[in-house]
Amino acid sequence: MHLSDPVVLLHAFPLDSTMWDGLRPVLGSRLVTPDLPGFGSAPPVSSPSLDEAASAVLAALDQRGVSRAVFGGCSMGGYVAMAVLRAAPSRVSGLVLVNTKASADTEEARANRYAMADRAEAEGTDWLADAMLTSLLGETTLATRPAVEARMRALVAAQPPASVAWAQRAMAARPSSTDVLAGSGLPALVVRGAEDTLIPATEATAMASALPGAESVELAGVGHLAPLEAPEDLAAVLTRWLAAH
Repeated sequence: MHLSDPVVLLHAFPLDSTMWDGLRPVLGSRLVTPDLPGFGSAPPVSSPSLDEAASAVLAALDQRGVSRAVFGGCSMGGYVAMAVLRAAPSRVSGLVLVNTKASADTEEARANRYAMADRAEAEGTDWLADAMLTSLLGETTLATRPAVEARMRALVAAQPPASVAWAQRAMAARPSSTDVLAGSGLPALVVRGAEDTLIPATEATAMASALPGAESVELAGVGHLAPLEAPEDLAAVLTRWLAAH
């Protein structure tokens, strides 16, 4: 990994790339944050596949002249970063995996995703922020950071129901990426919010174990959306790790 490489960070579901804005004061122009298909300003793709999302991200980077980068993401963004690694390993110089996991969904988790996709298409998404509130944000954030909750709600409300449905079906279909991580030989940073109730700590441990030499960090008082809940803390961890590699 070269210190001059761009850092491409991919957003969580059901938000968009502006969830990373709190890291821009530290990372500046080095930070590249594409929207995933159908979210933010990105056009949708037809097939519900994270491989399609990875192809769209790589095409967007081609347009910006970015041939190789540190890739990372939060939650769904981490899944897509691993799909990029699977599709184009030569373009990945390091990994930043935030509140995400390498394992595939269980049958129960897939069923829940399909049910949410169907509901989004049938009813819209006015219910979505309430339904996901305690999964996305930690107890400390909900108790002490009302502006973060308001920002999360605004981001969720801005996403089209069709994109929410697409993303859930795409995530349900994703394979395990554990072998891809294990064979990468890349420097990696694994970050988890200590109050993340959506993805257990064992998943972060499993990713770190699959990546020899990976650094693992747990952020206190943070739930599933570390870039929104504690951007300064995450930026500090990330810049220190980048400087060490």
